[in-house]
Amino acid sequence: MKMLVVGARGLVGQGVLEAMDDADCELIAVSRRAPDFATRADFVSVDLTDRDACRAAFSGLSGVTHVVYAALHERPELIAGWRDEQQIATNLAMLENVLDFVEPSEHLTLLQGTKAYGAHLHPMRNPGKEHHPRHAGPNFYWVQEDLVRERAARCGWAFTIMRPQIVCGVAVGSPMNMTMAIGVYAAIQRERGGPLSFPGGEEFITEATDAALLGRAIRWAASAEESRDETFNVTNGDQLVWRSAWQTVADAFGMEVGGDQPTSLVETMPRHAELWDAMTRKYGLAGYGMDALVGSSWQFADAVFGLHGGQHTLLSTVKIRQAGFGDCIDTEVMLDGQLRRLQDLRILPS
Repeated sequence: MKMLVVGARGLVGQGVLEAMDDADCELIAVSRRAPDFATRADFVSVDLTDRDACRAAFSGLSGVTHVVYAALHERPELIAGWRDEQQIATNLAMLENVLDFVEPSEHLTLLQGTKAYGAHLHPMRNPGKEHHPRHAGPNFYWVQEDLVRERAARCGWAFTIMRPQIVCGVAVGSPMNMTMAIGVYAAIQRERGGPLSFPGGEEFITEATDAALLGRAIRWAASAEESRDETFNVTNGDQLVWRSAWQTVADAFGMEVGGDQPTSLVETMPRHAELWDAMTRKYGLAGYGMDALVGSSWQFADAVFGLHGGQHTLLSTVKIRQAGFGDCIDTEVMLDGQLRRLQDLRILPS
């Protein structure tokens, strides 16, 4: 096996590289910047929106058996960008710029998510199941999936489409990493001397997916006959009400839980950027600025916490369990472990 992991610095890419670390295979990590975590993968630096650069970077690669495509282009206006025709075109072009110059001989994994069930456009049908018809309205998932299906049929390799929900991990700078947003928010609230108040809105039920668990699911799919040309939802296996998990977050920082305080994090948190810089010096942290750590995840957090209205978003994972992948993790155990790992890495204060 020779696996190309595209989007290697992101949440999913990092989870895949960690899951494949002890596998008997050659690993190639693809991203614009080198991974900022330990990995045995060889590194290819390329901007996937630059077709000439992709031709130069990929044309010399031979013997690639597996591709994991976990790259993603997001607009600065994260939520609005999900409906943007230019963003859809860019995400399609990025995938074309990979497959036009390097294709797997055996298998490709493509990432989707809850937007496959129209959750970014309207209340979704719960639970979302893989056989549900495509929703009406814009979605870059469909143009990418159509391209993969056409290339796979023409060239003879298999594919698997994974649909996680709210992927959480330790990747720095991801535009949709709730663990990082929660951790920075909690650390600043503690530094300001307050309790850990829940900043979201109305209560609803959702799910999360541990990036490490998703990496293991992708490793399974790479060689499982049951995954060939299939689509799978993959989540931690339990349900999540964010307010109910708030004590777990508070415990990781030695805080008390305060009363609910609906707050737009995208509006308020950048005001504490200088305080965060002072905290990095005070606690001897790794030195990332707040924007470099969290990026657009403040926008994602406002949406995920239901600040402006929420909806139940549940995915059935019966199909992947019946196919042979039954791994799971308690979401509060995931949050606690990831927050404490970020503290151990000196990215967050302990």
